[in-house]
Amino acid sequence: MPLSAEPGALWAGRVAETAMLREAVASLHTGTGGVVWIEGEPGIGKSSLVAVGAGIATDLGYQVLRGVADQLVHPPPLGVLCDCLEIGTRSSDPRRAEIAAFLSARRPALDLADATYATAVEMVVALVDELCSTGPTVLIVDDVQWADDASLDACRRLASAAVHLPLLLVLSYRPGSHRPAVQRLRPVASDRDALRISLGPLDQGAVLDLLTGLLGAPPGAGLVGLAAQAMGNPLYLRELAESLVREEMVDVGVQAEVRDPASATVPRSLAAALDSRLSYVPAETVDLLRVATLLGGEFAVTELAVLLGRPAIDFSGHLNEAVAAGILVDAGPRMRFRHPLIRQALHDSMPAALRAAVHLDAARALEAASVEPQRVAAHLLASGVVGDRWARRWLTEAGPLLAGRTPQLAAELLRRELDHDPTDDRERAVLGMTLARVLLGTGQHEEATVRARQALAVVVEPADRGHLCWVLARALFSGGHNDAAAAALRRALNAVDLPDVWRARLLASLAMFQRAGRGDLAAADVTARNALEISEAAGDAFAAAYALTDMWTSHSVRRQHRLALDCVDRAIETLGTTADHVDLRAFALHGRIFSLQNLSRWTDAEGALREVREFLHRAGRADDTTSGVTAGVLMYWLGRWDDALAELHAVEQNGSASTYRGLREGGPGWLWHGVAAVVAARRDERAEAAAHLRAVSDRPVVTVADRENTDFLRVGRSLAAEQDGDRPLALALLGDFLERRPGEMTLTHQWLPGLVRLALAVDDRSAAETAVRACLAEAAAEQVPARAAAAADWCRGLHDGDPVPLRSAVDHYRGAGAPVDLAGALEDLGVVLARCGETAEARAVLDEAIELYGGFGAAWDIRRAGARLRAYGVRRGVRGARVKRAGHGWEALTPTERKVALLVAAGRSTPDIAQSMFLTRRTTQTHISRILAKLGMRSRVEIARAAFSAEPDGVAADH
Repeated sequence: MPLSAEPGALWAGRVAETAMLREAVASLHTGTGGVVWIEGEPGIGKSSLVAVGAGIATDLGYQVLRGVADQLVHPPPLGVLCDCLEIGTRSSDPRRAEIAAFLSARRPALDLADATYATAVEMVVALVDELCSTGPTVLIVDDVQWADDASLDACRRLASAAVHLPLLLVLSYRPGSHRPAVQRLRPVASDRDALRISLGPLDQGAVLDLLTGLLGAPPGAGLVGLAAQAMGNPLYLRELAESLVREEMVDVGVQAEVRDPASATVPRSLAAALDSRLSYVPAETVDLLRVATLLGGEFAVTELAVLLGRPAIDFSGHLNEAVAAGILVDAGPRMRFRHPLIRQALHDSMPAALRAAVHLDAARALEAASVEPQRVAAHLLASGVVGDRWARRWLTEAGPLLAGRTPQLAAELLRRELDHDPTDDRERAVLGMTLARVLLGTGQHEEATVRARQALAVVVEPADRGHLCWVLARALFSGGHNDAAAAALRRALNAVDLPDVWRARLLASLAMFQRAGRGDLAAADVTARNALEISEAAGDAFAAAYALTDMWTSHSVRRQHRLALDCVDRAIETLGTTADHVDLRAFALHGRIFSLQNLSRWTDAEGALREVREFLHRAGRADDTTSGVTAGVLMYWLGRWDDALAELHAVEQNGSASTYRGLREGGPGWLWHGVAAVVAARRDERAEAAAHLRAVSDRPVVTVADRENTDFLRVGRSLAAEQDGDRPLALALLGDFLERRPGEMTLTHQWLPGLVRLALAVDDRSAAETAVRACLAEAAAEQVPARAAAAADWCRGLHDGDPVPLRSAVDHYRGAGAPVDLAGALEDLGVVLARCGETAEARAVLDEAIELYGGFGAAWDIRRAGARLRAYGVRRGVRGARVKRAGHGWEALTPTERKVALLVAAGRSTPDIAQSMFLTRRTTQTHISRILAKLGMRSRVEIARAAFSAEPDGVAADH
């Protein structure tokens, strides 16, 4: 398949630069000229732009003189200008022949110290002057960085003269040359009268156009992803397309698509072609870069020094050469290859056997230098070596730490070693135990079960057997086999040689299964107390804290929230201040947030969330997905729905399973889809709500723990039915909240007022009365009157048409700072007041409710509230009628987004902002993306300008 070779295809997307060059050429008709300086990295398209400029000048009738500097070690003096001006001994022009003869006679000795050097330059400059007297002239020197010193000095002279002549001097330059003559020419580009065109990469639209032109069809998603490695470089894109066609790796039909998008790699012929284009870089630098490619697309100079066994100062010059040549760029404290394709070319030019050996050497050297284990593991994996004694020793020692940081990488290495069948049983047991735990943490429960059983078959140490039984039970439970998990624990607990530490841990795990699996709260209590007693005697903080979280769960189910808070605080205190047991501590901290919410201590709950984030940051788990779900639920009830969605979006972007590894199942996944669905439904974004509801529609609800994480989803489905006009179905979907299952923690009271409202709307008095009774029972169970008590007042007041208990609920929500509940209670109070004839107060209450709804963006609630009150002749007042959320501009930013924007303007990095605001990095990036969208901007610099314009004092305060 032939590829297009038209200059226009190579120059796709350079419309603005072409227009600049056209304007510069067109200005020659005034009789004066100037200088155009075109610069850019290799392959970015300088020569293509020069060709376009030459065509423009020719079309306009100008003299066009063009020469390309050759990449020679010792280029002939004035060689490129002789090429441009057609100076030769056989020239028919006597003046040109004379100059050629002069240069020919003196060229071997012509240098800067030669007196005839200046004469030769003067003769060439004078010739150009004469040519300009016959008409406007365009003189082009392409790849000026390779030009000889005499040509460069002549160009400098011509640049000074161009403003007085009808001469346009176009110089094409590749940055990176340190030659003195080139540096003397550089000020030409900085002159205020010079036109400087700095060529960057093609934008996405231009890349798609170029690929379409080259291949004859629009590129598919796989090809677009592969082309992204070219970083917008048109030459690399062309060579990529040619290589794909040459190696028959692309199909062209309605779209041009690589044949196997999932495993598409850079063609070998392309890597070879790109490697050959590095000839302009010194060989020593290229050798250094080949080694650096083994460290990845980004690397630390200290790691390169370790790998080379040399101090960084010894090769700093080569790194500077690579930066100047545009191969490497700064990436904060690290260095990065500018183009993935160039890195691939360098990497693939090293023989495979040599690469494997160097990777293994790198792993050993980095381990000896105490570099973080994931870097060592990456080299070990890349080496392809299996069964190496050092590698196995390191993996058995570093495996647990590696599993916590990069579980997928750890799993791949461990599988490879185990499948090679180690002969040492102890080694096989340790590797198998580590792999089983890694697989458990990544949600691969079936394989974790298999690997745990394989390791149990060879394990000898009782402590290792206890550990493996714990992992096996967790894997079985996570895979939906609760009875099998409990049975595995009971078998392990029957072993007489089981150490007390593991006996306590297995009992704590069994207590959790008893409650979460079958809802057997009484059995769970007995088991947890037994675990606590044994763990305290054995001095095991993990088992003691685990048992205390079991007891926290039991108290929460019974609505003994103060006792629950005491238990979870004891668990946190028991774990101490060390960084051990990150998952258990995170679970306990999240439990504390839950208890504080149940006690209506919303401000304290926010403080507890900050504490979780601070701990996870210190533990290297700043982007923990479960904390994002917890934050999303908290932000929902606090009415900060944009913040809630930002948290949940960050969870979605993370892509990993939301779970407390080894402690609890994927309930957070149900929660985040449920919260997002409810927010979307209440904002009347029905397609978005439906998408979230579909995302988990096929996930089975098996255990009590599963069920208690699906309450938001049930509410989302009810809202969708109500919006479709099916109120009976909406009521039926909420009817599941009327009775909690044994051992179930679900906070049913927070949804029962909505059930009462729907029941009254469809005139189902029986359902309404049942909901009131259920809520009163929830309130009676509360150890300290709090959320359930307020919800009971709300339900009773709405059902009885009595404003007194409704006002009590409103007062509670207002005092506690619970705006979402406050808005709903105000709406229902307004309806009851209107029904009682208190229209003035009803209108005031309605206005306050709608103002709150407006702050959440709850368009559906606003319409519903207005319709309910209009039925009694009550309409919104002036204040309420004007509630409207800004969609764009600075005013559209939420308080959190404004704070983030001000910190961006103050020059703070994303990790710094995340840490200072107790957010995850992904959540912070989500906020920045939304700020850009609302402001209609594309960069952090533009955010800074908008912030300085809108709130200069706020930006100054953050410096």
